[in-house]
Amino acid sequence: MFPLDDAQQIRHAGADLLSLALIDARNHLLRWLAAFDGVAAPADGRLSPRWLAGHAGWFQEHWISRHVQRQRGSLCDPASPRLASIDVQADALFGPASDRVDAGLADFDLRAYLAHTLEMTLELLATAAPGDDPLFFYRLALLHEDRLCEALAELAAAWQLPGRGAMAMPWLPLPARPARAALWLTAQTVHLGATPGGLVPDNQGGALAVAVPEFEIDALAVSWARFVEFTDDGGYDRRDCWSDAGWTWLQREGRRAPRHVEQLRGGVLLMRQGQMQRVAGGQPVLHASRHEAEAWCRWAGRRLPTEPEWEVAARAGAAGGFVWGDVFEWVAGSARGWPGHRATPGTLDAWPSPGSQGVLRGASWMTRQRRRDAGARRFAPCSADSMFCGFRSCAL
Repeated sequence: MFPLDDAQQIRHAGADLLSLALIDARNHLLRWLAAFDGVAAPADGRLSPRWLAGHAGWFQEHWISRHVQRQRGSLCDPASPRLASIDVQADALFGPASDRVDAGLADFDLRAYLAHTLEMTLELLATAAPGDDPLFFYRLALLHEDRLCEALAELAAAWQLPGRGAMAMPWLPLPARPARAALWLTAQTVHLGATPGGLVPDNQGGALAVAVPEFEIDALAVSWARFVEFTDDGGYDRRDCWSDAGWTWLQREGRRAPRHVEQLRGGVLLMRQGQMQRVAGGQPVLHASRHEAEAWCRWAGRRLPTEPEWEVAARAGAAGGFVWGDVFEWVAGSARGWPGHRATPGTLDAWPSPGSQGVLRGASWMTRQRRRDAGARRFAPCSADSMFCGFRSCAL
């Protein structure tokens, strides 16, 4: 595998590989930013693509070029004094107190700011000492920028951004897969959490060994063909399929299908890139909330996998046909840290209060190859459906 695409090599990357990866990530970000050129932001205060792109530069500047303790990495004092920004507006526009919309960005030279901040990052990286602490913030900045690119793809779907050709809209094809039989996996122990060394994202820190009894799990994420059976059977009207929180959400939202779906009967039609498109029944369900995932499972007489079950299948089930990485997948349980977890400076995900958010595992088809790690976790409210999220199920 090419080093830029290798998740383990990137996690432990030295200065030379990091330099190439940071340039690659910035080029990808600029391609996404170009896709929004000339498109007016919705008037409802949605997250701005210009803010997302600018935050990549601000994050590098804040934690690397302005941060006098950057060499200490995860051991630094995050509140230590910083040098001034190259732009007096940067903290107000992109810092923690910013409103994350287009207000104030119209006259800001965003591309120049992105060029200057990357140049400073690369200059400092060239003289950085080797080791996990001196390279911590460079590795974290790369992870952040890769995730921002995926957020821009999600925003393009939410805005129903019209397609403008392959060079301006870096979409990838979402696979449609033929049905496969569910897998039966034997009882085993799985070790959750990333091993020490290299960049360990906050929500993968710590360690937990879990004994997992034998179980059956879908080989593929639930497809549109399977989901349509639920809707044809009145699934969105059946109170018995929904949790109390899910039913409350359903009544409030008036939802009759996952986000961006225009039709389910007679073939699935999605709004994608500003056009209504028919999608193959073998594609995975997309933009489903966890409430919808749980409702489908109740209707089907199944359940969502636990995190340990999902990870066992992802690591040991490939030979049996287990496929992951088409969509982020909802799992059972609420967001929590593994025992021994330690918060680190510059964390990309604020830790939720206990029981307030769900967990997604895996990756989506728009995730950069270097971010495809079977141990990766994302936290989100159970109502979240703007991400490229779906689900699979287990036998009861």
